Amino acid sequence: MSMSNTEKRVKDIRRNTRRKFSSEEKIRIVLDGLRGEYSIAELCRREGINSNLYYRWSKDFLEAGKRRLSGDTVREANTEEVVDLKQENKDLKQAVAELYLRNDWLKKSLTGQGVILDDD
Repeated sequence: MSMSNTEKRVKDIRRNTRRKFSSEEKIRIVLDGLRGEYSIAELCRREGINSNLYYRWSKDFLEAGKRRLSGDTVREANTEEVVDLKQENKDLKQAVAELYLRNDWLKKSLTGQGVILDDD
């Protein structure tokens, strides 16, 4: 079954307008939950998040703390870093391709003028 254009468009809009939480906001919310001043359901309503999301953040938070305390200092790249690195990689590949094409064009144009090139 394929998705209709309307359904696809609605899904794209939802994805693009989804609220994004910074790591500081996630930590604050998880710590509020761990303090126990409010129930998790009440905290999630107040923050406008699904309780499953809270529990996922809480699990990630506690696992990261456990790894750090056990001496694991390797830090995983967050999504924003990965996206930035992928974009930089794409830009660099594009620059290399353009330089290669320009170099190839220059070689051909100089060879056509009788210039002998040493390809060392």
